[in-house]
This record gives sequence, C-alpha cells and structure tokens, in this order.
Amino acid sequence: MTVSATLDLEAEIRRLKTERKAVLLAHYYQDSEIQDVADFVGDSLQLSQQAAATNADVILFAGVHFMAETAKIVNPGKTVILPDLDAGCSLAEGCPAPQFEKFLARFPGHTVISYINCSAAVKALSDIICTSSNAVAVVESVPRETPIVFAPDQHLGRWVMKQTGRPMILWPGSCLVHELFNEREIVHLKHRNPGAPVLAHPECDERVLAHADYVGSTSGILAEVRKSPAMTFIIATEPGIIHQMKKLAPTKNFIPAPAGNGCACNNCPFMKMNTLEKVYLALRDLTPEITLEETLRARAELPLRRMLAISAGTPKAAAQPVD
Repeated sequence: MTVSATLDLEAEIRRLKTERKAVLLAHYYQDSEIQDVADFVGDSLQLSQQAAATNADVILFAGVHFMAETAKIVNPGKTVILPDLDAGCSLAEGCPAPQFEKFLARFPGHTVISYINCSAAVKALSDIICTSSNAVAVVESVPRETPIVFAPDQHLGRWVMKQTGRPMILWPGSCLVHELFNEREIVHLKHRNPGAPVLAHPECDERVLAHADYVGSTSGILAEVRKSPAMTFIIATEPGIIHQMKKLAPTKNFIPAPAGNGCACNNCPFMKMNTLEKVYLALRDLTPEITLEETLRARAELPLRRMLAISAGTPKAAAQPVD
C-alpha cells in the first residue's frame, strides 16, 4: 500500500504513537530517519530491557523479527508489531529449532546459552539467553564445572571463550554482515589511518578481532567513542550505528570498514527492510502483529528472564532516549 508523498510521516508517526499509546523501539542498525523518530534507540540488551519495562499498550519494534518476538515473549498481553514481517536474521535462520534440538541431544548435561539472535523456538530450548553486552557475565554465571553449549554465533562464542577461559560447544552459525569484514581491508585501513582505533563487534571473525583495539556490543562501541581521546575511528560493525556516533561526538570522524569484495554488504539487508513509510503503516493498521503460541512463549520467557536478572545485577547503560 502506497502513502501520499505529501504526508508528513514523522508528524503522523508521533501522532499515532500518542493515539495508540505506543512506544517505538529502534535498533542502532536502523536507518537514521527511523532512529530519529524512535522513543528509544539501543542494542539488543537495552531494547529487551525497555520492552520488559514498558507500560505502553503497543510496542512497535523497528528491528528484525527475533527482536519483536523477544518483546512479545516478555509482554504477552501487549500488541507487538514489526514494520516488515520479512525482516529476519541470518543467525536466527541458520539455527532452525528442530536441527538445534537434535544437536543438543548429543550433549546431555550441558547448560545451553543462546545468543538473543535466535527464534522463540530456539530460546525455548535454552537455559539462558545472552546478548553481546552480557555474554561474558552470562557464561560466568554458570558453575565452572558445568559444560556449556553456546549458539548460534560461533564468532561471539569463540570470543567469549577467550574472555572467560571456558571451553564451550559452539553451534556453527554466523552473521552474514559481520562475517564479511575482511582482515586485509582492516589492515589497509589501519595503515592509511595511523592511530585510528578499530572498534569491532564480537560477531566478527577472530582474524578481524585480532586487529581491533576495542571489541564490544554496539552500546559498548558507542561508549568507547565517547570516552576515547581519538578523533578518527574504524568501525567494524553495521554502519547504521554511525548515525548515533555522529550525534554523540560530532567533531570525530568514523570510517566504516568495508567488506572484502568491495560491495556494500556491511549494510544489513534485513534491518534496512524497515522504512519510515512501513513504520507509519504499522502504527496506523497495527499490523504486521507478532503472535506466539502460549506454551512456546512461556518456555522461551524463562531463559530470557534469567538473562534480564543477571543483567540487573550488573552495571548497565540505559537505552538512549532520542532527542
């Protein structure tokens, strides 16, 4: 359905948010115009915390499908909508629940930690959920004598193993965006920009992370930009975050790390499926709506609540209110 070109989408979205008693949550990887009309912009942990705490009647999640599912899991009585129902995630799609269940059968007695980038059905098969912000803390919450299965991101899992010294069984999944960052390109950028720190997301391959000056979640990368005295940074994560970096540090320079083949593949195609027009239509029509079968939802909520409880016991940054 098309929308009139004369319609002030930003004004209409703000009006509908009030009318629907809705909150608009947006991930850092969304287009800048969506970030600017959101109530909160954050990473997966921050947004799941906001979703769990909101008193809004409607949650519009400008992100991808697993994020909106997460909001529904902790808000069964609320209407949760996603601008584009096809906005998926390569990590979630690369770990189908039936195959994961068969995989887990090979490792009885293991605690199952799943990265939040997975389906509700995979969450329901897990003991604890984690995000890149709290993965180390979640792993360290498990007794050292207890073996762990970590899914679905093998690169995040391998990085956490190095941080904690904990061996883990890894599901062989990866993010199609972060896996494309190339070690050779990172080295070339560092040579052309001496002194510029490389800030990388732990979903990147370990060969890229070996050249990073800081490895962390999107919120952690933003915090590093804020506190670092450097004026130029090489950013090895989805470049949508650079919009918030420029707002946070307008005098600093940010160089997005390219993919190895020279394409713009470091832009997440799923995140970019959401548009301002789709946000408006979702609020207007309260669709596409996320629904979950109750037994599945309840099973998925337990590991999510465990994660939120662990994070509540550690210092955390609040999701970033939009000016």
